[in-house]
Amino acid sequence: MQFDLFDADRNRIVGATTYEDFATRLRDSGCQRCALGKTRTHIVVDRGNPAAKVLVIGEGPGGEEDAQGKAFVGRAGKLLDSIMTAIGLDTNRDLLIANVVKCRPPENRAPRTEEARACLPFLQKQIALVAPRIVCLLGATALKHLDPDRPEFAMGDEAGKEIELAPYPRIPFMVLYHPAALLYNANLKPAMWEHVKALRRWLEQEGLHPNPRKAPESGRVPAAHA
Repeated sequence: MQFDLFDADRNRIVGATTYEDFATRLRDSGCQRCALGKTRTHIVVDRGNPAAKVLVIGEGPGGEEDAQGKAFVGRAGKLLDSIMTAIGLDTNRDLLIANVVKCRPPENRAPRTEEARACLPFLQKQIALVAPRIVCLLGATALKHLDPDRPEFAMGDEAGKEIELAPYPRIPFMVLYHPAALLYNANLKPAMWEHVKALRRWLEQEGLHPNPRKAPESGRVPAAHA
């Protein structure tokens, strides 16, 4: 992790040597590296288990996340919980969930390039400290900001596959539809179910699934909270 000679606050946060210390420093930092700092309620670092081998990255906090200071606790987060439960994963035990930006964009809009760039050192530090075996990116926006030099792509072509990102050469990534997209377009649910089953197979092959002999609970994305 590179240091910025002119940004002592950033250096103090990314200089943490444990995840717990990093998370505490970031939450308490009062960060104003971009305009989102002026309108947020809480800096939202994560939700879940920092020792998990699966890191999930979304776009940014929404209203519930901003109010509670936890990632993915609104409608989309509850749907994500249900989806992962259906393939035998507990989001609070088996995953760590974070976002590209740590502060809520107004009106839940997508993060802007300058906002994502300002937060990138913190996300990179999360990835370095967690050392995940696989990273799941929720939606095209997350992929775009994690690999900004990636050529134009279609979600239908990238989702559900193990891919490589040039900036992170030793980590496998898998793109999934953002749960919020499923709330507004139920036609995406069959594809999402195939994608999360592919994630389960990958985890089983790598010996990382906590319940390798337990079959998925259903043959489709759960309807709860949708």
